[in-house]
Amino acid sequence: MALAKTEERIPARMPHAVYERISEAAQAVGATLNQFLVQAALEKANEILEQERIIALSTKAAKTVFDLIENPPEPNERLKKALKRREDLLCRK
Repeated sequence: MALAKTEERIPARMPHAVYERISEAAQAVGATLNQFLVQAALEKANEILEQERIIALSTKAAKTVFDLIENPPEPNERLKKALKRREDLLCRK
């Protein structure tokens, strides 16, 4: 029976000065080097993903978006044609 892998390894090469600096920081917070690296990488990954997934709008822009959601405009001819093409492609019998 094959066991599922629960952990992965990430090898990292770095200049000695960088290694020393990271090791010193890990010791300062009472963490192992591995714990420190994983936590720092996770914090940075969460920061980046949050920046990529959140759209910041001004109050005026947010009001415009919510107004359009609550009161959508009537579909124009281009949208009607696109919906018809979609229906023809996806709803074939």
